[in-house]
Amino acid sequence: MTRLDLFIARMVSQRACIDDAVARTKDMTGPVYELGLGNGRTYHHMRETIAGRDIYVFERAVASHPDSRPEPGFLYEGDVFETLPQALVDLGPTASFIHADLGGHNREKNDAFARKISPYVEPHLAPGGIMVASDRMYFDALEELPLPAEAFEGRCFIYRKPA
Repeated sequence: MTRLDLFIARMVSQRACIDDAVARTKDMTGPVYELGLGNGRTYHHMRETIAGRDIYVFERAVASHPDSRPEPGFLYEGDVFETLPQALVDLGPTASFIHADLGGHNREKNDAFARKISPYVEPHLAPGGIMVASDRMYFDALEELPLPAEAFEGRCFIYRKPA
């Protein structure tokens, strides 16, 4: 695959997996987390497709498109290894859906980061909650789910906390 093909596969997979997670968690009331705002495309999509749930964003430093920024009360700004533990104190293990796109272009670094961040993410999900990640994650108690038909294998991963 060309780099353009890989990018398109990632974007198609992200949208398909986010939409799948939104559908799976539509009856849940807990908040939604966006880990890594970037330019805000997935946050904007989630904001348009998720009704009735607060969306909290975790970002080191906000530099997104102005239309894709959370209100100050819904932003945890700073190092995710500090902001995730604070959010667990503030919000408890109540997240219905967590989306993470935290990696870069180096697969080895992405994998090392996923191994390090997974134990920080896992406690946030409520029973039945869904985690969608752009990289394979390493959870103790979450089960990996099959991807929706539109998604490309290896471009996105879906996990669920058993109810």
